[in-house]
Amino acid sequence: MTTTTKAVGAPLARIEGPEKVSGRAKYAAEYPVDGVAHGWIVPSPVPRGRLTAVVADPTADTIAVLWHGNAPSLAAVDDPELAVLQSDRISYRGQPVALVVADTLEAARRAAQVLHLEIEAEEHETVLRTDHPGVYEPETVNPGYPAATVHGDVDKALATADVTVDVTYSTPALHNNPMEPHATIARWDGDDLTLYDSNQHPSGVAATVGEIFGVDRVHVITEHVGGGFGSKGTARPNAVLAALAARVTGRPVKVVLPRQAMFSMVGHRTPTVQRVRLAAGRDGTLSGIDHQAYSQTSRLYEFAEQTAVVTRHMYAAPHRRTGHHLLRLDMPTPRWMRAPGEAPGMLALECAIDELAEKLGMDPIELRIRNEPSAEPESGVAFTSRNYVECLRRGAERFGWSGRDPRPARRREGDWWIGTGVAGATYPTMAQPSTARVRALPDGTFEVAIGATDLGTGARTILAQIAADALDVATERVRIRIGDSTLPRASVAGGSSGSASWGWAVTGACRSLRDTGRDEVTFDSTELVQRQEKEGRHAYGAHFAEVRVDAVTGEVRVSRLFGMYAAGRILNARTARSQFLGGMIMGMGMALHEEGVLDPAMGEWVNHDLAGYHVPVHADVESIEAAWLDETDDRINPMGSKGIGEIGIVGSPAAIVNAVWHATGIRIRDLPVRLDKILDGLPAS
Repeated sequence: MTTTTKAVGAPLARIEGPEKVSGRAKYAAEYPVDGVAHGWIVPSPVPRGRLTAVVADPTADTIAVLWHGNAPSLAAVDDPELAVLQSDRISYRGQPVALVVADTLEAARRAAQVLHLEIEAEEHETVLRTDHPGVYEPETVNPGYPAATVHGDVDKALATADVTVDVTYSTPALHNNPMEPHATIARWDGDDLTLYDSNQHPSGVAATVGEIFGVDRVHVITEHVGGGFGSKGTARPNAVLAALAARVTGRPVKVVLPRQAMFSMVGHRTPTVQRVRLAAGRDGTLSGIDHQAYSQTSRLYEFAEQTAVVTRHMYAAPHRRTGHHLLRLDMPTPRWMRAPGEAPGMLALECAIDELAEKLGMDPIELRIRNEPSAEPESGVAFTSRNYVECLRRGAERFGWSGRDPRPARRREGDWWIGTGVAGATYPTMAQPSTARVRALPDGTFEVAIGATDLGTGARTILAQIAADALDVATERVRIRIGDSTLPRASVAGGSSGSASWGWAVTGACRSLRDTGRDEVTFDSTELVQRQEKEGRHAYGAHFAEVRVDAVTGEVRVSRLFGMYAAGRILNARTARSQFLGGMIMGMGMALHEEGVLDPAMGEWVNHDLAGYHVPVHADVESIEAAWLDETDDRINPMGSKGIGEIGIVGSPAAIVNAVWHATGIRIRDLPVRLDKILDGLPAS
């Protein structure tokens, strides 16, 4: 069995594409289950208090109304938000406080609307403030980094520097809104529980839900997922509520979150306030960096985002300090959202670097190159590969940076001020233990099975390419089975680690089967993954943006976005480009459009739908392109690949914000960049 054409790297179309475009692909809420009832979650209308009673309309056509006064007890797990209907305490507006079950979705929704809740409301706090007496420093930030680091004497470096920058950038709450909302169908057969659930980790959800209900056999089916962006990385309340209602009613129950509930029940990107201070010589060499990040968490659960961690890896400076500070509020718990920590952290750092370049009168690309480290700036660990400078140089050439006038508000075409900006990007290269099984089938094909999830990124296709090369056969002879918790256990589809983690296990299994001639092999990558050094492993990129700002209205348009990446071996050119572009567009949304608008009195995001919460559309993306270096790094995993799902968003917002300054001379330090923040400062001519 030999083939001369390598599959990895080829722009192979998605294997499941025909199923999706024809409508045959089944998502969580679409499985035909006989006798299914419908559950509708009743959210709390207050951000803090006690639920004392629930009164149902006797004329409503319902099967059951569940609340903490009648719901069965559940076992405690690490995430208290999964203890649904177990307590009278209300910790945030939108928290599930009851579930109405009916024969039809319409009946369940109507009964929920007329359900009467008796609540003792209490005083609440919902606004992030850096001067709040309750601000504290957590012990660690996700996924286990120290919250604070100090090297050298930063205060002395700032006091003695030729040039300093001291700026504060803030970002609002941002919300996960994948096309497919969170959804679950739950069915009990005795003590066996089956969940058709939209998530990023079938085996993890199975383990968590099994622990909650005290059962060993939980089968989670996640064949197709319509996006997740981190919000589906763990079990969410919809899965527990569906299983709880199915157990109480004795019928399968479907629970699908409406779009409005996606703003409260599934997490969000925390607002941040970040102070960045830089100390440098006249030649642009950094002597000190201080990055302090403030964010919020809930009363229920500490979620500490790693906002300032990126600063530990980017630029050389002998004196360094980073820190994270949290405030508990009567708000939903923030959760993972694409490039959590790195996306807002790089916004503040890369905009501060741009401000330093302005003060020095230096090209911002040259400033970044001048502060390139030879090893990890804080640990001294050598990089497995780092081609950041090459991304800056090659990207500048492709974008047309040469000849740019560094002074702002110098280029106007008609009613538009034109400007360009640049920003760096980095994301850690990670792998997690996973297990894969490969079988040689009688018809000459091979079945590769792993409990991974395809969020729409093309994971099925990439795994088929990896397996084909490891087996030395054509991709047409490889069948991929994923999205099922009964398959060999895989890691979560998150942290841009999916392909590296699953591909490692698939490569090991396929190579072993080929070398031994056996018909079936199972390979566990745990020992190999755990042997690896964690530091010095990153993907890098450089983002370039050109914007137009209307000289009369302050409207901002992005004319061009370009990203140049160093992300190891690219496994599929077609899906990789799609991932890079998707991240860059999401970064545009972060820079210009997206904002959770809070009503402090109600503790609610008032724009909790896709009419009020603006995301980029086709008309907002005029020209966007991504390219990558031919980078080889054989020390990170057998494929030599780095994660690409999230680095596209890291740096993209900063490049756009820096371009707005270059167009107008206006620094917007409070995202998003809206025209009302620009109008008063627009140049006169």
